[in-house]
This record gives sequence, structure tokens and C-alpha cells, in this order.
Amino acid sequence: MLYRIVGVLVAFALLAACDSTTPQNALGSRKISVSDRVAAPVVRGDYMDIGGSFDLAQQKGKVVVVNFWASYCAPCRTEAPELEKVYAATKADGVTFLGVNVHDQRDPAKAFLADIKPAYGSIFDPSASIAQDFAVPPNSIPATLVIDRAGRIAAVIRMQVDQKLLEPIVRELLAEQA
Repeated sequence: MLYRIVGVLVAFALLAACDSTTPQNALGSRKISVSDRVAAPVVRGDYMDIGGSFDLAQQKGKVVVVNFWASYCAPCRTEAPELEKVYAATKADGVTFLGVNVHDQRDPAKAFLADIKPAYGSIFDPSASIAQDFAVPPNSIPATLVIDRAGRIAAVIRMQVDQKLLEPIVRELLAEQA
């Protein structure tokens, strides 16, 4: 019973955070110092849009950007082209991007992907269990986590991202040694 109540509260918090009237700076972002980073959890799933599957454990040695989104989230739609810019600017350096659709229905999520046509894949996670498994879980959408080459959570961004915010974080992590 307690889990259901917590789940409902989390869902309401996600919906409230996705409200496009929420000031972005109220949600915030945080880079995590190397000594304070914790290992990212197991993240596996089948891509909804590009075929195949994703396994975070197979990405060791790469910087990984994980973006949590939902089809009903206006800021998620607005940030999609910005994520694409960062992906295009860093993919040659071996950066991996993953979208994670949370608290959504499959058909609207697929329609969202068909409309924005991201160059990287997304997995379907209607229960948001992937977000909950992170030691530093995103508490709003959109939310973006950046994983360092050693598989640790290096940045948590709980607001809509743009290229000016995200790309320097990714480049800083690319410069680090695993």
C-alpha cells in the first residue's frame, strides 16, 4: 500500500515538474565531483524506435547521456533538438545517448518519437523503474543524467537542457580518464 501511495506522489511530482510554467532554475542541475560519484544502476531495455537493445554495462569506457522524457511533456519536446545538437557534436567522440520514456503510454510515446525522429534510441519504462534505480534519481521530467567513462553518475540535470548547458559537461567528462 505504501508503495502505491509513493508511486502516486511521484507521478504527481513528475506531472507538476513537467509543467512548462515551472521556472527551470528551480529544478537545477548538479555536476558531481569524482570522489562523490556512485555507480549507475543496471539499465537494459529494448529500443522502441530503432530496433535492438541497450545495456549500460556494455558502454564502459564511454560517456553516456541518459534523458528521461514523456510524450505529454512540453519541455521534453522543446529540448529534443538541443539533445540532437549535442549528440551530433559528440557522437564521433564515442558519446552514447539513451532516451528513457517514463510514466507514459506506448502509442503516444511512439508518436512522439516518430515526430521528433531522434538519431539515438529510446526505451519504454512506463513505471519509471529505471529512474528509481539510480542512486540520484531524477525527480522531474525532463531530466538528464550523464554517466562517466567508469560507469558512475557524473551529472544530474533536473530541467530542460540546451546545447550550451549539456555539451560542456559532456566534453569535460570526455577529457577525464576512466
